[in-house]
Amino acid sequence: MSGDFLPEDTPRGLPGPLPAGERILWQGAPTTAGLLVRVFHARLVIAWFGICGLAFALAAGSTPAALKVVLPTLVIGAGGVALLWLLAWLTHRTTLYTITNRRVVLQAGIALPVTHNLPFAQIDTAALRAFTDGTGDLPLRLQPGLRIAYLQLWPHARPWHLSRTEPMLRSVPDADAAAAVLGQALAAHADGAAPPVRVARLGPANENPGRLVAAE
Repeated sequence: MSGDFLPEDTPRGLPGPLPAGERILWQGAPTTAGLLVRVFHARLVIAWFGICGLAFALAAGSTPAALKVVLPTLVIGAGGVALLWLLAWLTHRTTLYTITNRRVVLQAGIALPVTHNLPFAQIDTAALRAFTDGTGDLPLRLQPGLRIAYLQLWPHARPWHLSRTEPMLRSVPDADAAAAVLGQALAAHADGAAPPVRVARLGPANENPGRLVAAE
């Protein structure tokens, strides 16, 4: 929704003015670096072109022939990574996550902004996957029967959860603080009692060491 059609007192990142009694607790956007690595998989692209360049160099037989083949390959690879960085930066610039005392709001969209309102009553569980750089992903598991199309959410969706999509706050900075705010808000909305928290270490096969904290 374009800001040109919203009332003047509409806070940034929300589809309209806050109702009486609702207040913003936290706002943040995904980091460009996190999107580049974990959404657009820049490392795999770099590795692919690096392997191709090495293979072409070994097959060329001579240094001049190797340079003639490898340099264009590396230039194309650099252009591809630059394009991925641009997409990551545009996603960062056009995305804003908001946590209020009543809901989570995801506003995103490079060409066409779309706002997803997720009242706390629709959220079954919330989790945090924290990374070593201080950022983290916060997937939100919706109540049974509630579903948003995966393609409509992407890249703000938990990967590979297609049958029961989970909206996700991607690569948010200072993820521990954001998760604490969300956990307290969910607990206050429920009955004021703190929910039990389960902490589990992610396995070594994951891209970055971290932990998964789920509030249920």
